[in-house]
Amino acid sequence: MRYLIVIEKTKTGYSAFSPDLPGCVAVGRTRPTVEKTMREAISFHLEGLRQEGYRVPSPHAYSTYVDIPA
Repeated sequence: MRYLIVIEKTKTGYSAFSPDLPGCVAVGRTRPTVEKTMREAISFHLEGLRQEGYRVPSPHAYSTYVDIPA
């Protein structure tokens, strides 16, 4: 499956979350690190859902940019 993750710059590095997986978050000092950590967090999150008998949510979030005159 392919889940959208949102990455934000912080004072100490980066943070990430997935709109499709509430509570699934990760942090890292670099962007590649937070992406890797988020992949691991998603895998762990989905494994936990399966083990507890919960439905694994299908990805549905998407992103786009809009142009606004400055």
